[in-house]
Amino acid sequence: MPSAGYKLVKLASGVHSVHSLEHRETFHPVVGPVAEAKALYVEQLKLCQRLRGQAGQFVIWDIGLGAAANAVTVLRAARDISCAVRLVSFDRTVEPLRFALEHTEALGYVEGYAEPLKRLAERHEVTFVDGRQAVEWELCLADFPTLLTTSAAGNLPKPHAILFDAFSPAKNPPMWTLPLFTRLFQLLDPQRPCAMPTYSRSTMLRVTLLLAGFYVGAGHATGEKEETTIAANTLDLIDEPLEPKWLQRARRSTSAEPLQEPIYRQARLSSETWARLEQHPQFK
Repeated sequence: MPSAGYKLVKLASGVHSVHSLEHRETFHPVVGPVAEAKALYVEQLKLCQRLRGQAGQFVIWDIGLGAAANAVTVLRAARDISCAVRLVSFDRTVEPLRFALEHTEALGYVEGYAEPLKRLAERHEVTFVDGRQAVEWELCLADFPTLLTTSAAGNLPKPHAILFDAFSPAKNPPMWTLPLFTRLFQLLDPQRPCAMPTYSRSTMLRVTLLLAGFYVGAGHATGEKEETTIAANTLDLIDEPLEPKWLQRARRSTSAEPLQEPIYRQARLSSETWARLEQHPQFK
């Protein structure tokens, strides 16, 4: 039975992507799934470089599996590297993945990964060899904000990299709150360098990440956006950290105060938030 709630769309770049009818948002708009994933995650995370220097398993959290374009693009980029990758994907539904598997020809990135993706959709875990890399892939099918509040979250493998690709704050505010990112930061291993790029460059997001404990920098362009955002638990993984002068832009912004509740709104920085930003070690 075809997966309801999604449709194929042809982008301006000529490639196809998936559109969610429920959220009225297109996955990887403008440049397409593969081009965006390469720019935002593969290149920005210096993924191949880090994998070549990795002893043992390299753990990646894929927050927002969707139609699996980010995860597959990351795996394809690393298939010629002798490495072990543990990929943990999170989503509240497997329907976009099933939809992608019904349209493998139009969504070219699925080619070569259809069988492991089918097993992932059915069993929520799959192990396979991809080129020279050994892949262990699991799917946590749950509401991510709720999952982070459970004791089970503490048992998740600590990531070296995070692909953060939730629907926009206006459409999916529970995924962009300060409590969520604070908990996410707490789950990292402080002795394990971890970077997390995402497509947004909003002042609100960057303030949220800073207050959650991350270091934050300007991220690579993706074709759709001239700048994105990258966060990490160490400055060493950020090429262009936000500078102290950025604080004044945040102070002038009419949409900078983090979301404390899963309800979207825009507001200026509170005096308390401003004081905390000034004390962040990134700006000392």
